[in-house]
Amino acid sequence: MNNTQQKVMIADCDKSAAQLTDFYLTQALYETRVVGSADQVLSECASFSPDLVLLEAVFPNREKLQVCSDLRNQSDVPVILLSSESDVSDRVHGLDLGADDYLAKPFDARELLARVRAVLRRYHPAQAAQPDENLTGEYVKYPNLTISLTNYSVVYQGEIINIPPKELELLYFLASSPNQVFSREQLLDRLWGFDFMGDTRTVDVHIKRLREKFKANQYWAIKTVWGVGYKFEVNPSFVKDSKA
Repeated sequence: MNNTQQKVMIADCDKSAAQLTDFYLTQALYETRVVGSADQVLSECASFSPDLVLLEAVFPNREKLQVCSDLRNQSDVPVILLSSESDVSDRVHGLDLGADDYLAKPFDARELLARVRAVLRRYHPAQAAQPDENLTGEYVKYPNLTISLTNYSVVYQGEIINIPPKELELLYFLASSPNQVFSREQLLDRLWGFDFMGDTRTVDVHIKRLREKFKANQYWAIKTVWGVGYKFEVNPSFVKDSKA
């Protein structure tokens, strides 16, 4: 997929900042749409169907990060939060809500484009994946579930599932080690990095979203081990198909 086919929605109440961001992206051949108010974000996202949303963290007459929460409840579209505030807790909360990245204002055009490319590269191969394709690279396969880390794609019950990159990475990591219990701290270190400023609630939020998308069945389930963490529990009679 090349840039001319990728659409980015810029949701920012700062008109001059939005225009500058729009200029950077259009020069890089992305199709863009600028949204200036919180009320427009959800409706424009539905009509424009962007591949990525650059979302201001704070809108007038809205609680901080409320629009991010509303958008994530409606859609799994990748989100990069934009903010001129330096409070680490805001960044952590935004990531906990499901944002895929965070960019502090003012930002350099090169950093903006690099982060946009990185998020799109992780997310959008899932759009092109085929349910019956011959898998290559890193993947795990269970009945009704195939997760490819190479293509960042998930096929569930024969359907391609749009899933944010971090949720996919978490699902793949757990499914790659069936029946092994991982603490929340281990998952944070492995998937978010040792310098991640968030807390274990981040893992709980992502597990909750995964369970909403992938229901337990007779073959496998994402289980909570109370007081410890989580595991991808597999029926002992089933052996996974994988390549990693």
